[in-house]
Amino acid sequence: MPERVYPPVIAAAKLLFRVLDLRITVDGAQHVPTTGGAVLASNHVSYLDFVFAGFGAQPARRLVRFMAKDSVFRNRVSGPLMRGMHHIPVDRSAGQASYQQALTALRAGEVVGIFPEATISRSFRVKDIKSGATRLAAEAGVPLLPVALWGTQRLWTKGRPRHLTQRHVPVTIVVGEPLPPATTDAELHERLQSLVDDAQARYPEAGEGRWWQPAHLGGTAPTPEEAARLDAR
Repeated sequence: MPERVYPPVIAAAKLLFRVLDLRITVDGAQHVPTTGGAVLASNHVSYLDFVFAGFGAQPARRLVRFMAKDSVFRNRVSGPLMRGMHHIPVDRSAGQASYQQALTALRAGEVVGIFPEATISRSFRVKDIKSGATRLAAEAGVPLLPVALWGTQRLWTKGRPRHLTQRHVPVTIVVGEPLPPATTDAELHERLQSLVDDAQARYPEAGEGRWWQPAHLGGTAPTPEEAARLDAR
């Protein structure tokens, strides 16, 4: 398919990264397959995660087609960009259509990006995951590519002010080894949490009391139980 929109959007994002002097580290980029279909499954801590998860696939020169809620496609600014980059709209009242579109893309050799937690984790721990990622990988017969993002929540996350012009923020992207198509939800959850733990451990900034740190590391983010109550409201 023609790629008139995606390349200039990537170039603009990279320019913004340089202007803000974001300290981006990508580990495990060699795990991204250079050809063929794959389901990229990432944890979700920020509204900007699709940008950075896609950036992790750039060394392999892969363009990721992200599944995103259909309201983003109806926005007059983001809509034309999302459609131009051939992302996949998800209407939660008619999810089978988006599932089939993603399956077709995978069988055509595309990388499809999914946030299996479905919503941003306020606790910055990996929430219970939905089965869409594992179902797609199994039905398409393609590997699951687990990705952990850390630091992106400092730029823009749920329940916090935006910090889109903040400079010098470290962002860690860890790409894990591909998992087989028959991977279960529990196995994917365990692998994602392991990668997130690894990203947190190697993150260059830490310290107790920071809002963007999870509670179990001494931060002031909600615990998973507190986050669940906030989501339920």
